[in-house]
Amino acid sequence: MTRETRAEDTAEPAEAQAGSPTVASRRIAEHLRQMILDDRLLPGERIRQEAVAEQFGASRLPVREALRILESEGLATLKANSGAWVARMDLVECQAIYKIRERVEPLALIESMNNLTDTDLAELERIQSEIESGWDVERFLVLDRELHLLTYSGCRIRQLANMVHRFWNTTQHYRRAFVRLNGPGQQWIVNAEHRLLIEAIKRRDPTDAEQILSGHIRRTRHQLALHPELFDRPAPPAPEDRQAGEWNG
Repeated sequence: MTRETRAEDTAEPAEAQAGSPTVASRRIAEHLRQMILDDRLLPGERIRQEAVAEQFGASRLPVREALRILESEGLATLKANSGAWVARMDLVECQAIYKIRERVEPLALIESMNNLTDTDLAELERIQSEIESGWDVERFLVLDRELHLLTYSGCRIRQLANMVHRFWNTTQHYRRAFVRLNGPGQQWIVNAEHRLLIEAIKRRDPTDAEQILSGHIRRTRHQLALHPELFDRPAPPAPEDRQAGEWNG
């Protein structure tokens, strides 16, 4: 079981909220989710239902179920008799989510801290050491996500865990664009904040941990506000005809 899987075990599966999907629809949803999180499908890009069905050798029904799962997670936008698109947000929406994250994630951390084991704490140290070992945007995004989700993995409040994972997913593209833009120049700040956070968790100090984490998230929100161009860029057109595979509800 991976670190991220363990963290997400606490959250109520999004598919449980979206109905009773089949094994095929869960598999398709996982594939599309990963494509979105990896930026292989960009915000505003159309998801061609027929192409997905053909790729998986499935009918359109499990594809529709998969898209509903992604919609429940905030990763897709569905329009009846029109189609399905990767969800996108503007700067105002992203700023609002980050303000919510500043409140929600410290609470999830406080609820989690006392349930983290010595093995978890050692793993946090290992992840941070790997982050500090070199600079690569994609590797940093994976490790940063693993580190933070591990800190929340002891949270037993499902609704809270669901919110944390949803917000991490919906802001992933913009976080990646920001990290690419920022480069390694400010990485020392991130590393320092991570180290302070880990030390507060090891001391089981909720006050310091809450303040460090909220400041960590707030700093990113302020820096994102300086780059509205990250939200203005339209998704590049896909090579396929975007009118194919329409969503029909």
